[in-house]
Amino acid sequence: MSYRISLARTMLFALVYGVAVYTGRRAALDHSGDSLVWPSAGVGALWFCAQRHARTPWVDRVLLPLILVWVTLQTGAAPWEAVLYGMAGLTQATLFRRLLARLRPNLWGGAGAEPLRAPRDLWGLLAAAFGAAASACAVGSVGEWVHQGDYPLPATVMNLARNVTSILIIGSVGICVAGALATVRSRFGGRAGWWPRARSRLAGASPWRIAEHLAIVVGTTAAYLAGFAYEDRLPLSFAMLGWTVLVATRLSTPFVLVHNSVAAGIAVTFTRGGSGPFAHVPDPTVRAVMVQLFLALVALVGLALALGRDERRQLLTQLGHEKELLRAIIDSMADGLAVIEPDGRVSLRNPAVSHLLGGVTSPDDRMADPAWYGLHHVDGTPFPEDGLAYIRALAGEDVQGVEMLVRNAGVPEGRFITVTATSLPRPGGTRSAVVLFHDVTAEHRQRDELTSFAGVVAHDLLNPLTGVQGWTEAVHDSVAGAPPHPNLEQALTDLDRLSRTSARMRGLIDGLLAYTTARQATAEPISVDTAAVLADVTGARADAAVAAGQPEPKFTIGPAPPVCADPVLLRQLLDNLIGNAIKYTAPGVTPTLVIDASRTGDMVSIRIADNGVGIPAGQHTAIFGDFHRAHTDGRFLGTGLGLAICRRIVERHGGTITAEDNAGGGSCFTVTLPAAVPAPAPDQLMTSA
Repeated sequence: MSYRISLARTMLFALVYGVAVYTGRRAALDHSGDSLVWPSAGVGALWFCAQRHARTPWVDRVLLPLILVWVTLQTGAAPWEAVLYGMAGLTQATLFRRLLARLRPNLWGGAGAEPLRAPRDLWGLLAAAFGAAASACAVGSVGEWVHQGDYPLPATVMNLARNVTSILIIGSVGICVAGALATVRSRFGGRAGWWPRARSRLAGASPWRIAEHLAIVVGTTAAYLAGFAYEDRLPLSFAMLGWTVLVATRLSTPFVLVHNSVAAGIAVTFTRGGSGPFAHVPDPTVRAVMVQLFLALVALVGLALALGRDERRQLLTQLGHEKELLRAIIDSMADGLAVIEPDGRVSLRNPAVSHLLGGVTSPDDRMADPAWYGLHHVDGTPFPEDGLAYIRALAGEDVQGVEMLVRNAGVPEGRFITVTATSLPRPGGTRSAVVLFHDVTAEHRQRDELTSFAGVVAHDLLNPLTGVQGWTEAVHDSVAGAPPHPNLEQALTDLDRLSRTSARMRGLIDGLLAYTTARQATAEPISVDTAAVLADVTGARADAAVAAGQPEPKFTIGPAPPVCADPVLLRQLLDNLIGNAIKYTAPGVTPTLVIDASRTGDMVSIRIADNGVGIPAGQHTAIFGDFHRAHTDGRFLGTGLGLAICRRIVERHGGTITAEDNAGGGSCFTVTLPAAVPAPAPDQLMTSA
């Protein structure tokens, strides 16, 4: 702001302020000099707020008290009284600006440029007005007390009510107008950018809305005129606040500000003229206080209702924008997202859900049975309804990564998806299910192709490797029978190394073949005697240890219920787990295994505990990954596929496998498999090819 503009604004406010002081002095009720209204309090507050960034603030601080002193002297005030007026006016304007900046820094006049937008802005304005007016009244009253020796309590209350009401009515109008102008400049660059939009809104207003505005404006004005002009015959003052409520709830905030100003003008004019509900109060001080309290109540009720409505409307608009943004984000997701209510109603579903399900959607937005969508286990068997992820989530269970095959008219070739469902608590103790669908067809096929490739390569490598091993043994036998030679011993050592390397490579190839078999071989589940399989595996492992000159393992085997499984895959599973337990035993320690099993419902849990070296911390889940080796220090050789094969076998049977530390040292593996049932046909397996 330049000096010229700053001084021009100072002169303009000084002129308006002088008129306001003169008007207040001329609004005296009688010879006592008590003014019914004091508009200069509101004008002075706006003056200092508008000039908060002025280049010449000292000019404003000098002019305001000088104008106040001069006008009060010209209207009959005593010199000492005029000086007190000047000191109180300067205190009030300065303190109001500072309080407003501290209480509501977002408002115009504080530290921001916003109009009144919410009830909290109104309460901040009221608090600043009360604090500033109370300080000004304290200055004036203390000065009068010192000069006259008597504290003027009634006059202090009147001045406080008069100044607070003036700042509230005039200040709210000024803050809203100046804040609106600042908003127009920031959003539209000025009136030129704002006017076309405002004109289009006015042109688009419905005739009923225009008629409502006119009816309310005319009715309100008539009600106030009747209430103050004819109160001696018709007691209509009770209806005035009702019209204020109607204005605040049906019209915009600018109309409420106009309503407050018109109501104040009518009340002051008619009361000063001896008409209206307050004109018959004999004491002029009490009369002035009652008028100011009435006007303050009208302004507060109207602005509180209007600003509360504006705040709610703004919040609803923000919520609408956020809802649109959230909906756009959800609709743009490649993964499917659905929210299902307890009664099976689909309350939210993005387009990706329909795409992943081959265009099949729920009839009447309610969940149907799995056959409607073409849901299958990954082996092609129908998916049971009670196994659906959303049903389990509604029961309070978090379901992670259930793999399904979708095959219907929309995707006749089939699509593999994983479904994750979480429970969403609702008020009243109910739950909704949030279901996420993810397409894993590409990963599934890539994994299958990689596994098939590994199996083919492993199979093709066996023939040349067999030849390498055979020729190595033949050369070893031939060299071993040769006459002594200086290099003979080195040659035999090299041949032994070649044999060991070939054996390790055969172990890796056998592991790859076993892994491929565990994934792709046709499973034929039947009722299997678990105890017999355990006896066979443990006996073979004990014989192998004795033949190799190693300590014979000790087994403690409890009762084992029969399971429904493929006998070949079950033997491979148990042999891998027991072999691992024996293998990962510290040197010089006799392997000791405790094996037991129990049935819970439709599943059998097999527990294998050992006294081995255990599993490193943090790897109890990772050990079931492909080619993962927990011990890499060279003490134990392996391919990292043994436990991965176990996991695949267990998953093909619809079971689980976990590992934990054994309480007595070592490891403990727990496997769950379907229990054998005396039904004609065994349970279907949940396979993943």
